[in-house]
Amino acid sequence: MPDKATISDVARSAGVSTTAVSRWLNGSIRLPAATGERIRAAVSQLGYLPHAQARRLSRGKAEAIGVIVPDIANPFFALLAGEAERTAVAAGYDVVIWSSRNRIERELACLDRLSAGYVDGILFITNHEDDGRLAPRIRAAAGKVVIIDEDVPQTEAPKIFVDNDEGGYLATRHLIEHGHRRIAHIGGPGGVMSAIERARGWRRALEESDIALPADWRICSEYEIEPARGASARLLSLSPRPTAVFAGSDAIALGFMRAARERGVRIPEDISLVGFDGMPINELLNPPLTSIAQPIESLGQLGAERLIAIIAGADAAPAPEKPKRLSVSLVARGSVAPPRDADH
Repeated sequence: MPDKATISDVARSAGVSTTAVSRWLNGSIRLPAATGERIRAAVSQLGYLPHAQARRLSRGKAEAIGVIVPDIANPFFALLAGEAERTAVAAGYDVVIWSSRNRIERELACLDRLSAGYVDGILFITNHEDDGRLAPRIRAAAGKVVIIDEDVPQTEAPKIFVDNDEGGYLATRHLIEHGHRRIAHIGGPGGVMSAIERARGWRRALEESDIALPADWRICSEYEIEPARGASARLLSLSPRPTAVFAGSDAIALGFMRAARERGVRIPEDISLVGFDGMPINELLNPPLTSIAQPIESLGQLGAERLIAIIAGADAAPAPEKPKRLSVSLVARGSVAPPRDADH
């Protein structure tokens, strides 16, 4: 039987130090993409496993799952990951939470931990378009990955999403029912599923009420405060200006609130605002933010339960299967009022 590969073998093959290999495998160092690819290839080619991991695998499994989130500092992903962790720990699994910073290289590195046996499965959450590298890696990990919140197209993994289209529709209908007809939309990245679906719900509500708006009244941004703040400035400079805005996330809504405050635009007196997520902080804002509430904790719980069932072999539903969709609801607060001007 050939000797098992050591970390020194990996370092020699990749042309780096053993310290660099160790820290890269532990996720405590960022290396150039090319260097990471060399380490990844050496680990795969040599079949390297750390000693502790090898001992766990001798029992047949790692007894752990991984949760990949775009940004653990984002309260939405923190709540989601926390519920997934609670569910998995209650089922007897250790949990490793990786923050990818929404970068595909870090996501691929986390998937390497799965192929190397560090975890038995991964709950995968991304927040950007796939550049062609993610889908084949997820397909190669069939039966070990569950995708939640945002889609990775051309994969057949179990998927759990919310009803984004209905959420966009409910938000826009709420504004229309308050008398608004000039309703702009600031959404997430143009190519991601959630942003496409939420914009589709916005358009559906407008069309039902025979409201036609210029194409530039939908702006694509990021699901983050600062990029949305810049995008909001463009809307606030329009003439005539929208009397209401549907923001594709609560973070986008916060960015809009900042931009409006900087320009002396009052919410809801001058412009109404609806967000999307239903974050607990919305109650504490001034004014409290009307928002489409996602079942954030249910996403984490159901995702973890599904992944654990698959790992245990108790939920081997054939693929492909339809994504599971969770309902959303509108929570009305103080950020919406009727438009002040007569020509609304």
